[in-house]
Amino acid sequence: MATRSAERVITGDEAVRAALRRKAGRNIPELIIRWILLACSLISILTTVGIVGVLVFESAAFFSEVPLGDFLLDTQWTPLFADKRFGIWPLVVGTLMTSTIAIAVALPLGLLSAIYLSEYASPRLRSTIKPILEVLAGIPTVVYGFFALLFVTPLLERVIPNLATFNAISPGIVMGIMILPMVASLSEDALHAVPVGLRYGAFALGGTKFEVSTRIVVPAALSGIAASFILAISRAVGETMIVAIAAGQRPVLTFDPREPIQTMTAYIVQVSLGDVPAGSLAYRTIFAVAMLLFLMTLVLNIASYFIVRRFREVYE
Repeated sequence: MATRSAERVITGDEAVRAALRRKAGRNIPELIIRWILLACSLISILTTVGIVGVLVFESAAFFSEVPLGDFLLDTQWTPLFADKRFGIWPLVVGTLMTSTIAIAVALPLGLLSAIYLSEYASPRLRSTIKPILEVLAGIPTVVYGFFALLFVTPLLERVIPNLATFNAISPGIVMGIMILPMVASLSEDALHAVPVGLRYGAFALGGTKFEVSTRIVVPAALSGIAASFILAISRAVGETMIVAIAAGQRPVLTFDPREPIQTMTAYIVQVSLGDVPAGSLAYRTIFAVAMLLFLMTLVLNIASYFIVRRFREVYE
């Protein structure tokens, strides 16, 4: 009897070990997937750290030769000329000018398009129009640049006096068209996510379609709409090819959008073409400009995060 009990114990222990081995065998693919996902996350983080590290290192080398006061307070930007001046304001004003025009085009049109698709369009029409609208986001920006230079600018010259061939208005308008799908698509998703019960309740109180859309649905989706606005603004600030082709390369401090300007990204493209020796002071200016551009977009992203948290609505 004792021998049979021992055999049962041994047999039971072996069964437990076999079950553990089978479980460990099943966990191996899960562990592999887990490590692959972790590696992908680390690659993203390390890439960001590397980019920031390069910007900080090269910017520090630039500011060791150029005082920070000259960079932030001077109003002339001529690092490629014999008389070198390093005032960043001409590039900043040019960037803000084109971005402001783009925002003035994209935000209202994008929000109105989103309201129509979410509240007025039929499901069939919505499923047809939205993909067509999102096709605009897939057009290469260099195509947008030549479209602004060769099509939009000649049209504007007929109605705007003294408009230069290279100006801020044309690329600003085309840039607004480019980021319009981002505003419309993200805002429409936020509006569509608002519970139907809120709409029915507003209709039951006697609200019209327009009142329900603008006073109930839009405020309820405000966090998503604000996030789409901030992302679109960041996209406009960082746009390169449209302004490099259609805005010109004239880094002069001006507030007249009819004149040629140069943006921060367009200057980086100009220097990166290879005419400036690597390691020179003029070459390091692109890293100082890129660092300022990075800080500007970082502030916008942080603002987007806090706006989303502040106005986020959670529905059961």
